[in-house]
Amino acid sequence: MKLAMIGLGKMGGNMAARLLRHKIEVVGFDFNTEFVNQLVQNEGLIAASSVQDAVSKLGVNNETQQKIIWMMLPAGEITEKQIKDLIPMLNKGDIIVDGGNSNYKHSQRRGAMLAEHGIGFMDSGTSGGVWGLDNGYCLMVGATPEVAEAVSPALKALAPAAHRGWAHVGPVGSGHFTKMIHNGIEYGMMQAMAEGLDLIKGKKEFNLDLAQITELWRHGSVVRSWLLDLTAEALKQDQNLGDIAPYVADSGEGRWTVVEAVEQGVAAPVLTLALQMRFASQEDDGYSYKLLSMMRNAFGGHAVKSSK
Repeated sequence: MKLAMIGLGKMGGNMAARLLRHKIEVVGFDFNTEFVNQLVQNEGLIAASSVQDAVSKLGVNNETQQKIIWMMLPAGEITEKQIKDLIPMLNKGDIIVDGGNSNYKHSQRRGAMLAEHGIGFMDSGTSGGVWGLDNGYCLMVGATPEVAEAVSPALKALAPAAHRGWAHVGPVGSGHFTKMIHNGIEYGMMQAMAEGLDLIKGKKEFNLDLAQITELWRHGSVVRSWLLDLTAEALKQDQNLGDIAPYVADSGEGRWTVVEAVEQGVAAPVLTLALQMRFASQEDDGYSYKLLSMMRNAFGGHAVKSSK
């Protein structure tokens, strides 16, 4: 199998590397040539000088083969423009995969637009952060059965194992919808953990060791999780989190989840309040906010605002 990867940043670059390690040929393009050169030297990436060049290099050996373009780009106008730019470069039967965090409604619209040109579309909600290269990614895929089947070798390579960690969850839009709800739940889990640890830290008379307690909870406890693993590991290094500012950014998925709850008329107080607490962090102070910022950095490599 051979595909093109457009966008080789923290996620896209690692995903390209994992595909290459699973013997899938990858043609890669990114405006940051340093990212591209590292993947060429270390993983055997086929470098492209532009998106057009990447598409053309997919057909070098067989001009009639189905072309698959996997995009790992920021949601919004950048993704929208790239999809529109790709249309004249592709043929009927070719496929575009959006592995970023696009709004599912935009994915539905884009899928319908591409279908008018005979081009397949897949929205792949992607979770795994900076650890996905070694551990694999959780992939929530929305597509027609035919498109899902065509892309499945790549999905199996990216996932933790060929038959787990990825799923064709439904039609176009359902992959990004599922990932949106996943991230909303993530907000709630992070908020609960941060508040609980803030309470433990605040009980001065017991002089409790947060590193000890979070490590303890990792074994046999009902709250054990990968998120707890990352938190425990970080607290071993620095319980005070002195270099981290109590500022927690919010990504689009958390907001979209709350909007979805309103549109469906479904009560989602935990997810909604978790989002509101991120807003509060942007103009407030507190240890729990430092914990939230640390967690985001631990699993996703998201930038941390320094307290200095």
